[in-house]
Amino acid sequence: MRFRLLGILSLFVVVFSGSNASAWAQGQAQPKSNFASSAQVIAVGPIQMTVADMDRSVDFYSRVLTFEKTSDTEIAGADVEHLFGVFGARVRVVRMKLGDESIELIQFLAPRGRAIPDDSRSNDLWFQHIAIIVSDMDRAYRVLRENRVEHASTGPQRLPDWNKNAAGIKAFYFKDPDGHPVEILEFPEDKGAGKWHKPSARLFLGIDHTAIAVSNTESSLKFYRDVLGMRVAGESENYGTEQEHLNNVFGARLRITALRAAAGPGIEFLEYLTPRDGRPIPADERANDVVHRETILIALDVEAAAQNFSANKTRFVSSGVVVNPIQQSGTRKAFIVRDPDGHAIEIAAE
Repeated sequence: MRFRLLGILSLFVVVFSGSNASAWAQGQAQPKSNFASSAQVIAVGPIQMTVADMDRSVDFYSRVLTFEKTSDTEIAGADVEHLFGVFGARVRVVRMKLGDESIELIQFLAPRGRAIPDDSRSNDLWFQHIAIIVSDMDRAYRVLRENRVEHASTGPQRLPDWNKNAAGIKAFYFKDPDGHPVEILEFPEDKGAGKWHKPSARLFLGIDHTAIAVSNTESSLKFYRDVLGMRVAGESENYGTEQEHLNNVFGARLRITALRAAAGPGIEFLEYLTPRDGRPIPADERANDVVHRETILIALDVEAAAQNFSANKTRFVSSGVVVNPIQQSGTRKAFIVRDPDGHAIEIAAE
């Protein structure tokens, strides 16, 4: 019986990765847990997602969004089973790059998982998207329309001037062929990282962040900031008609918190202050379900991190630390755990 999963619609995430955000973050105390040093995250990415048809997904991300395929591997065996927690797994893994950032597409050739249900909502806690920066929102929207993508927003939205941290940002949400939500963003000159404002002939520039729905910001901060050592890069509260039409959620009011590591995309928390009727991630969600996404975090000491997560009763997807079968060198270790809301996080060696 199909379970109810992923929020198809994405919601706007305010990004605080520019110089002003760095100045803000430097003044904030970053609490530490007693095992933060061993689990310290030094980089974020790539973002991994399960797909139903690899060739279809590769075509979409390369032809429409101009990602470049950098590797294509088929793997099976004990390490694959123990990493993903799926017995009998055989997977095809394709890594694709856009600018400096990458995604990993995973197709489970066996066993096949479940599709994304049609009744998913953006405030359901299984929601996660990637945010792609564009150099020209109007032109990017035309490209998406020409390729008949499915809308999640009614159309591109310009965030209002009263919202100081988001004023002038343009955003639009759509769905990839599997129904995964994707965001495109255009920053005004005073917002976003400097690299997004360098002259470029490209339309789709790179991935600024991945966003996840959370039930309680403070609980998520204890995991990502206090345990994993990520820094808070900014905060905002977003609401109003633009936000509602962007998310297609009537009455949407969000607490948004942006976190960064030393390298890679950011991670954004999206806590719905209203409405608070989002559904939890089902306990039987697995890596071969198309709803599944993972954020890969590079840590200083994978073995020590696993021991500490285990001691603190963090829920594991993997059976333990394994040699990462996706890395062709066969020397990198990794494991997958779930954050307080059940989002999958892969901790991998540098």
